[in-house]
Amino acid sequence: MSRTYDDRNFIDSFEHGCTWLNGYMRSVRCFGEKTAIFDPEAGSSWTYRQLDEESSALARALCSRGIEKNSLVMAAMRNCPALCFAYVGVRKTGAILLAANYNLAAGELALLIDHNRPQVLLYSADVRDVICSALSMASHKVELLVLADNIEGIEIPCGHESYEDFIKNSAVAEESLPEKNWRPHIYDEVLRLCTSGTTGLPKSVPVNDINEVMSAHDVIMHLGLRPTDVTLNLTPWFHRGGCHAGGMTPTFYCGASLVVMRNFLPQKALQWVSEFGVSFFFGSCANYNMLSRYRKSRGLELTNLRGIVSLGSGMSVDEYEDFSRNLCPNVYNGYGTTETFWNILHLPELHEEGKGGRGKCCYGDEVRVVKIHEDRHGEPEETVPQDGQTIGEVIISSPGKASLAYISSPEESERKFYRGWTYTGDVGVWDERFNVNLKGRKDDMMIVSGENVFPSQIERAVLENPNIEDCIVVPARDRIRGHVPCLYAVRRNPDYTLEELIAFVRSSMNLSRYKMPRFFCFVEEIQRNSTGKKLRRIYAAQVEEDIRSGKLARI
Repeated sequence: MSRTYDDRNFIDSFEHGCTWLNGYMRSVRCFGEKTAIFDPEAGSSWTYRQLDEESSALARALCSRGIEKNSLVMAAMRNCPALCFAYVGVRKTGAILLAANYNLAAGELALLIDHNRPQVLLYSADVRDVICSALSMASHKVELLVLADNIEGIEIPCGHESYEDFIKNSAVAEESLPEKNWRPHIYDEVLRLCTSGTTGLPKSVPVNDINEVMSAHDVIMHLGLRPTDVTLNLTPWFHRGGCHAGGMTPTFYCGASLVVMRNFLPQKALQWVSEFGVSFFFGSCANYNMLSRYRKSRGLELTNLRGIVSLGSGMSVDEYEDFSRNLCPNVYNGYGTTETFWNILHLPELHEEGKGGRGKCCYGDEVRVVKIHEDRHGEPEETVPQDGQTIGEVIISSPGKASLAYISSPEESERKFYRGWTYTGDVGVWDERFNVNLKGRKDDMMIVSGENVFPSQIERAVLENPNIEDCIVVPARDRIRGHVPCLYAVRRNPDYTLEELIAFVRSSMNLSRYKMPRFFCFVEEIQRNSTGKKLRRIYAAQVEEDIRSGKLARI
């Protein structure tokens, strides 16, 4: 198609220059002596100039070990300064950073390693033992293993390097990086995230450079994020909502500051509001419930807070009122996916209009609720009535923030992405003002402490027990975690005890701690329909009563 002007300069400038790294470098130039990172637990901080020096030292060290364009660097790290250095430093080499869930069990991490085949693995000292187990189980042999954030002072495993030793010879006065033979492009994959799957292997989601830029712009626009702000994530940065909502992506892009919190502690989070001037919290409903209860008992000052942002599980009207009254008047409730970032945002100024729902779609996005078919996607035009009652599947168009693909998973890509839309698997309703209210899942996924958990994965792990013939897992509501898994099991041996089953589940190498059932019971059989499918709805309907009656034993 012909243009009315010569567009070659624009195309070249935009495609190669509109990168997250260029936005970050603006912050380094404009705010070089401003604090970029506060690390209260280690008593340290870094200015933007120091952050850039640290990330460049890591980039030089990686390049000296053969890391280049499109190499994969895996980071299984809690929120820590070293993850910030990796977030910036890895992309300076043209490589891809895979931010892995460090809470995964060893078997799950081994699957992730084999699927993605990283050349380098950076990991936090606190997950050393799990990492070592995963490496022994994986077929792929990682070339370079680096232990970082060792504030515990633990021993470095044989064949591994400490982060400090790894960058020691690269942390020199010279500021230049090795000359690169590649040119950045907005479609380059720069970050890889993992989303939960129905198997033990999470789906790998590529995030390209323009996705990063648009995600940063999205947060800055919706929240009014400024260089004077200080962000604090209460949840891990390996989530899309972690790194992109209040983590490195928008914070470093606009020249704001972030506070590192390795593990969520409500008393510390509240204290740091005044100590470090925290203006935005980013977390889950479970986090805010704990913060609210703690503040009611202690009464800490929170005048610096400009907003709290909830991601993951939904928020009830009562919770919204409690948080806005007891924590901050400005409560934002976001909804989205790993594939698309956030796409619906409940804004505090529109609370009364969309009361009880998740809100309207974000700038540049479109969200629809379409008819559900068993054998095909509902077409984007097949929307359900906007009556607040008719249920359909929630689909998302997010042109700037979604790459619309998975890594090495063509069948999953075909199932999830269709005609430029992402099919979430969530079901909901919408009204005439385009407010969306979620009602559940097409599949059986539950959200536990902000993490996606699939019953089928838990069931497979339980069925590895030779004493268990059959089982089913369903969610129960939990005040702290949102949901918890509950296990009904059929035993082969009548002498096999519940205590033995609980011990078996706890020792599973294929179940993360947050995925482990909290309630257990034995039943005579698992009810199924004529085609053999488990009648999950029956157990879901009775689970609350089974807990109240004591039929389901709590561990």
